[in-house]
Amino acid sequence: MLAKIISAANIGLDANLVTCEIDISSQGLPSFTIVGLGDRAVEESKERVRAAFRNSGAEFPLHRITVNLAPADMPKEGPAYDLPIALGLLLASGQVISNPEKLDLENTLIAGELSLDGSLRKINGVLPLAILAKTRGIKRMIVPKDNGVEAAIIEGLEVLAPESLQQLVRILLGQESLEFVERPVINLEDGLSYEYDFSQIKGQESAKRALEISAAGGHNILLKGPPGAGKTMLARSFPSILPPLTFEEAIEVTKIYSIAGLLDSNNSLVTTRPFRSPHHSASYVGLLGGGNNIRPGEISLAHRGVLFLDEVAEFPRQSVESLRQPLEDRRITISRASGSISLPAQFVLFAARNPCPCGFLGDKKRNCACMPGQIAKYKRRISGPFLDRIDIYLEVPPVEVEKLSADLEVESSAEIRKKVTAARKIQLDRFKGPPAGRAGKILTNSEMGNKDIKEHCTLTQEGLDLLKMAVSSLNLSARGYHRVLKLSRTIADLATSENIQAEHIAEALQYRAREES
Repeated sequence: MLAKIISAANIGLDANLVTCEIDISSQGLPSFTIVGLGDRAVEESKERVRAAFRNSGAEFPLHRITVNLAPADMPKEGPAYDLPIALGLLLASGQVISNPEKLDLENTLIAGELSLDGSLRKINGVLPLAILAKTRGIKRMIVPKDNGVEAAIIEGLEVLAPESLQQLVRILLGQESLEFVERPVINLEDGLSYEYDFSQIKGQESAKRALEISAAGGHNILLKGPPGAGKTMLARSFPSILPPLTFEEAIEVTKIYSIAGLLDSNNSLVTTRPFRSPHHSASYVGLLGGGNNIRPGEISLAHRGVLFLDEVAEFPRQSVESLRQPLEDRRITISRASGSISLPAQFVLFAARNPCPCGFLGDKKRNCACMPGQIAKYKRRISGPFLDRIDIYLEVPPVEVEKLSADLEVESSAEIRKKVTAARKIQLDRFKGPPAGRAGKILTNSEMGNKDIKEHCTLTQEGLDLLKMAVSSLNLSARGYHRVLKLSRTIADLATSENIQAEHIAEALQYRAREES
């Protein structure tokens, strides 16, 4: 007898439908074969299903069993096919009968890993499967209990989340009531709290202004300063001035964390912007993503958030230089012999570095202990092409003792966030129409292509004259020229100015990296 169960395979951040065809034949010797380009985990599914049947009180068919995961030319990986294979065996052997009036299995997407005792274990990548089910008109899903709330995020999808294979069988036989998971109440703005706040930072007004501009337009930033100047504190406070995630952004981020297996069972939706801070010893694959079974790296885990590279000059040069393409394209493409996968990497790069190996070059109170050759070698660790992709480059001096001890009123993160959110709203209204320079929706000024810059970056005559002078005196590249315009557009938005004025250009030019860096 033949049974068919709908499942799905995750490829990158997207999912494709997989039909699990289970055939039980009385002809030939008893065997259990799985075909369809599955990996080791799929092959091992046979042993998990056998043990789960035995420990759940079901009768494992002692016949010739063939399982085909179609389409056969698409790679399948992971243990998520355990449950559809087990349910298909129950249907094909007549131990369970599909009842379309109660639970139509022909219009149900099923995925889940089986333990040897028959209980269902949490799997990765359920949210992309739920989105696929919704777009393909599939009305319901059956997933493990720990994945139930994650799948129920998608509106209009009925989600059944049993604890075990035995419980699912009881539901199908009518011995237990059918209860779908309730869709969670989602509010992305309530309850936002941050460990670090700008009100905790004394002094550093110039750096705070630079971070405000960076947050408003999504611009990359690099801070250079001696140890103890507050670079790390500024970086860790930076997420507190970013606007809340929209629902669409939250779904994008949650998909990545679901695929990576980093989603908490109690928090089915990522509601705060990611802040990723990899150590400088992080591998190339850990930073960009990859591996035999391709997984998102730090740049994708920072999508719609912040990637903080503390002591960026200590990172392997190959890793830092490999960020150049994702910083331009906002995506990373990972190629393997079996194909290529494109992952989103729309993040704000926040880098920090010391001025020299000892950290005290130019410090007024402490002497630098480095030799000139050491300083030159240290500066060469960060290339010009990489710096050309940094919109805001700022030197951060140590805070004076008088400011640290003074009882001054300091602007809080909430106050800065209001200004940032207002500037972001101006940008959202500006880019409501179809994007002129690239595929996909534009949300911030930093994402503008050349055509968008031409359309939306209108300069006054004074601003244009100043920019022309800067191009020749600072030897700006074409990329640097466009980045100055995009940064000026953000500064103008914070000032609620329709056109880019000369003072906006002047402030943007102050943040360009100099040759000596």
